[in-house]
Amino acid sequence: MHNTAILFLEFGAVVLGLGILGALALRVGISPIPLYLLAGLAFGTGGILPLGTSEDFIATGAELGVILLLLTLGLEYNADELVTSLKGNARAGLVDLLLNAAPGAILALLLGWGPVAAVAMAGVTYATSSGITAKVLSDLGWIGNRETPVVLSLLVFEDLTMAVYLPVLTAMLAGLTLVAGAVTVAIALAAVSVVLLVALRFGRYIEAFVASPNSEVLVLKVVGLALLVAGLAQQLQVSAAVGAFLVGIALSGELAEDAHALLAPLRDLFAAVFFVFFGLQTDPTKILPAAGLAAGLALVTMITKLMTGIYAARRAGIARAGRVRAGIALIPRGEFNIVIAGLAVAAGAHPDLGALAAAYVLILAAFGPLAARLVQPLLTRIAARTA
Repeated sequence: MHNTAILFLEFGAVVLGLGILGALALRVGISPIPLYLLAGLAFGTGGILPLGTSEDFIATGAELGVILLLLTLGLEYNADELVTSLKGNARAGLVDLLLNAAPGAILALLLGWGPVAAVAMAGVTYATSSGITAKVLSDLGWIGNRETPVVLSLLVFEDLTMAVYLPVLTAMLAGLTLVAGAVTVAIALAAVSVVLLVALRFGRYIEAFVASPNSEVLVLKVVGLALLVAGLAQQLQVSAAVGAFLVGIALSGELAEDAHALLAPLRDLFAAVFFVFFGLQTDPTKILPAAGLAAGLALVTMITKLMTGIYAARRAGIARAGRVRAGIALIPRGEFNIVIAGLAVAAGAHPDLGALAAAYVLILAAFGPLAARLVQPLLTRIAARTA
């Protein structure tokens, strides 16, 4: 009973503190993710107020956070959109992959961290934060701009790439042999193909099974199905996050919109817990030594994302000002990057990887939205003058 009371006290204090930090982030106009990470650093080993009893509970909540993040991300797309995105934006998507995965991989190899850590760091620097970017587009009124579909198509391509990348990384982190790793990747590709096929041809049957006029029943069905598939994916040595993402893709239309609206508060709660848990795993005394490397890496990948957006928007016939906005919208890093780093840290890829990734995400999660608000008008004027 005593331990339970302490658990409630600690977890309640964490959640209440996250609420206060979220309110502060809204007032300042930045993403709350950097503040959540800082809270985790404060509560973790070496922090000012280490947690004891509730850490295991928070770890479970963090896993739920990852599943709900990827589930709701999948709900934003349908199978038709994904197939269309692959056909129309494959070239820009490959440019995005090459330009932005390379810096992380090269840095890890230069530091002597080995190929597994290099693959993990490639993912950390590659993926744009869909959540932060979507918020930036909405807050600044860019949703109706001509470049916005280009930005969204790149995000979809990244999500599909993650569906293949995460099983590859998971296999490497588990130390599987080449044959076993190939089997894991084949299973992941087969799962993606099957889900897309089912969603395209039999989506109405899945939706009929999940659909309910009662919001409580709908939430229970969607979350239950996501957890079931995530658990099955984990048993098959495919990322649970990928399984949840595929469930989201399988649902579309009004049902997906309703489920997304109902799950958003639950997702936000456990996603915040996830960012805190990542901070708990990172020794804050290692952040400062990694800050210089993280800042340099952030600068390089800000430039490569800007180049990516400009290239993709130019191929779509967007004017120069729109190209610049597209590039800036792609700068933020957040949830996916922390998921990847969290997997690598948990598997012991390299002791310094977590600190570097945390510092890197802290910089870009905060600077991305600020760049959109402050730097974008200046760049837009420069682009307009040279048009």
